[in-house]
Amino acid sequence: MTHAENAVTLFKSGFNCAQAVLMAFAGEKGLDPVVAAKLASGFGGGMGRMAGTCGAVTGAYMVLGLKHGAASADDKVAKENGYRLVREFADKFRARHGSIDCRDLLKCDISTTSGQEEAKAKGLFGTICPRMVRDAVEILEEMA
Repeated sequence: MTHAENAVTLFKSGFNCAQAVLMAFAGEKGLDPVVAAKLASGFGGGMGRMAGTCGAVTGAYMVLGLKHGAASADDKVAKENGYRLVREFADKFRARHGSIDCRDLLKCDISTTSGQEEAKAKGLFGTICPRMVRDAVEILEEMA
């Protein structure tokens, strides 16, 4: 199973978008999948269902941190490289979808009860979100 397939399967099983992306890479990067699930749990729905930055995007940022992040406070080179990679990822995701924000991607504001009901009624969590999860993972793999 590819990382993308794994991430989509995790998402469809009930994990949020950020959890699915991070967990797809966690084990091979030395992060316990349970810890990964807990770590990313608040990032779904555009950061705590505030419809901000897409959880698939923030999950990808965490994967980039696992792969390339600074492990010491004085590692300025790794820190700057990490920031550069996050910006590069965001640019690539925007190029595919026009935005990195959940409310723009869903064309609905899930930070409100009516927006959540609209998203459910239109099946957006089953159509758009899996595509965002898959694309986030594919972009990460392209960047490897």
